[in-house]
Amino acid sequence: MLKATEEIKVYELKKGDFSVKITNYGATVLSVILPDKNGKLDDVVLGYDSIDDYKNDTTYFGGLIGRVANRIGGAKFELNGVEYKLPANDHGNTLHGGSKGFSSVIWTVEDFQEDSHLTLTYNSFDGEQGFPGNLSVEVTYMFIETNKLALIMQAKSHNKATPVNLASHSYWNLGGHNSGDILSQTIQIFGSKITPVNDKLIPNGEITPVEGTGFDFLQPRTIGSKLSEIPGGYDINYVLDNTEGKHLQRVAIVQESKSGRKMELWTNKPGVQFYTSNMLDNVKGKGGFIYSKYAALCLETQGFPDSVNHPNFPSQIVNPGETYKHIMVYRFTAS
Repeated sequence: MLKATEEIKVYELKKGDFSVKITNYGATVLSVILPDKNGKLDDVVLGYDSIDDYKNDTTYFGGLIGRVANRIGGAKFELNGVEYKLPANDHGNTLHGGSKGFSSVIWTVEDFQEDSHLTLTYNSFDGEQGFPGNLSVEVTYMFIETNKLALIMQAKSHNKATPVNLASHSYWNLGGHNSGDILSQTIQIFGSKITPVNDKLIPNGEITPVEGTGFDFLQPRTIGSKLSEIPGGYDINYVLDNTEGKHLQRVAIVQESKSGRKMELWTNKPGVQFYTSNMLDNVKGKGGFIYSKYAALCLETQGFPDSVNHPNFPSQIVNPGETYKHIMVYRFTAS
């Protein structure tokens, strides 16, 4: 039998100057290399030099998060009259699927075409990290045209109803992963409401407007411009606008002035977690560069945090025979 370490590989998707490296360990994005306005190439996601560093990681750099991304309050939930207890790996709550979520398992490569796509699968067993039912999961990373990257995440429940909330946890810095903090970068977030949280980052069940608060990015502004109003930085779920209908909706636009790089994001999910790397504390990353607080931003499209314990939030329950589908589309330009 192969040792786990022998099964871990790195796959590169490449089209012109645009390249993405992914490993089947955690279906993790290792690098995204893009030209700036002068054609200079930079890696715009944070990460490590060695796969082993990802195994001991608490940042979730680039990971594919599941079975349920974000937090579940009290590390438990009730479904169809049964209470399910989960690993309490975050101040008495469950974070990002538990102590060994989907970003910490080895996925199977189903299909790989260098100039097109990479498809990985994982079979999650009944009771894994406390969650009910067998679940088959698939993620495809795919180039669209010359400058778009799509993620298609799917999950099929087989024998029991289960919550599912997959997410991609890349840490973006459009100036380059080693360019410093992201506070001068501009962001626009197409969400006019947030789900407020307590001091352990568990939603209180309310949905409140951002207008007139430090959370309001309905018009583009620099990430640091109202940081004084947000102690510790941003780590909040935005309720995206125009979630009706089948089409993808705009999530956010991020711009970095020096490189001229711009990233636009669309999804089919109702929320996005905007996180400004508040907990990064001098982490040694690629090339020995030290990542500190605010070194990057995350835009994790998702269902709402702790939905299993808030009936007023959109349901994340996938019943047997149903298929969960989560789409993200990024467009990268530079001018």
